[in-house]
Amino acid sequence: MSRVRVHNFSVSLDGFAAGEGQGPDAPFGHAGTRLVDWFMQTRAFNEMHGQAGGSSGVDDALAWTWGPGIGAEIMGRNKFGPQRGPWTDEEWKGWWGNNPPFHTPVFVLTHHPRPSLEMEGGTVFHFVDASPQEALRQAREAAGGLDVRIGGGPTTVRQFLAEDLVDHLHIAVVPIVLGRGERLWDGLEGLEQRFRMESVTTPGGTTHMTFTRP
Repeated sequence: MSRVRVHNFSVSLDGFAAGEGQGPDAPFGHAGTRLVDWFMQTRAFNEMHGQAGGSSGVDDALAWTWGPGIGAEIMGRNKFGPQRGPWTDEEWKGWWGNNPPFHTPVFVLTHHPRPSLEMEGGTVFHFVDASPQEALRQAREAAGGLDVRIGGGPTTVRQFLAEDLVDHLHIAVVPIVLGRGERLWDGLEGLEQRFRMESVTTPGGTTHMTFTRP
């Protein structure tokens, strides 16, 4: 069976994976880009967005593992956009422009389904009101035997971890303190017992932790 993977998921030292006050101009709220600066500086990030350059090293090597073998993604509505409740603006097509970096079917979890949205480059957003198990069933069917990536945000990743549906988890612990926002680890006591764990810390201070199901 295909694996369920989480990659490049940044968490602050105090456990927050998103800041407070998210909006159209602030995808990570008051955190700004501090949670993802390590990623945005890599060659992998630049290539995802059709640009050249970027750093190499451990950050880059781990960032590259995001894409190979992935056939579909599941994300929460908050990752897709800043709106809450019923859709008031279906012109919003995500943060990523006309050619998002996913290039696969993407299942957006929402209590307010809307028609699917086909983008350039093979990305198709499907808006589904489903449990983690049902969303995973749909994503696996669409993935055609490839792996399924859980893209975030923290609530979605936490839900899939709570249901023991994740096979591989890559967390980047960033050396910042946010103080407020949305936490990842709440309610997941003993999570480490399910996985084989490894970690490496880069010269910039980011600690990459991988949790892999034995």
